[in-house]
Amino acid sequence: IVESALDKVHLIEDLGYDQMVISIKSSDVMMCVKAHELIAKKCPYPLHVGITEAGTLLAGNIKSSVGLGLILGQGIGDTIRVSLTGSPLEEIKTAKIILKTLGLRTGGIEVVSCPTCGRTQIDLIGLANQVEEMVADIPLDIKVAVMGCVVNGPGEAKEADLGVAGGIGEGLIIKHGKVFKSKRRGTIRDIETGAVALE
Repeated sequence: IVESALDKVHLIEDLGYDQMVISIKSSDVMMCVKAHELIAKKCPYPLHVGITEAGTLLAGNIKSSVGLGLILGQGIGDTIRVSLTGSPLEEIKTAKIILKTLGLRTGGIEVVSCPTCGRTQIDLIGLANQVEEMVADIPLDIKVAVMGCVVNGPGEAKEADLGVAGGIGEGLIIKHGKVFKSKRRGTIRDIETGAVALE
């Protein structure tokens, strides 16, 4: 891949052009990573990186995340493309999350959520998806945690700016690791003021 790309680069340079972006892609993740490591040492031009034909949403997201994570994590790459068998909107979402996870992009709310376990007594999957959809277009650079139980929720959400945790008939709003508001079925309590109101 690298030899072929460099042959084309030299051909274009021989024609007097030096304004180009190089793109070498493969659906083989580790081959693609190695090829980018090699060409980055031999080529002065910007690199457009991606794992081509990565596959469906599940497989494609995993392959793109691993491949782009390894490539970008070495400081290689100037532009990226996530290639999924699905909506281009999903490709953009994945690209943004990869860049944010690697610290290469800021802005946009990051949603973290705990795995389901024996303490989970709510529809955690539905709640996490709902929160993620609600905050998708908000440009704030904060972290929101979605927790599945009110026992460990505050502790698990301590790294987040805001959090929600739920149990049977009870819910918490967490702010910087401390319970800010709690709600039991039929009432809501403001922790800071102690006020209780029917809802």
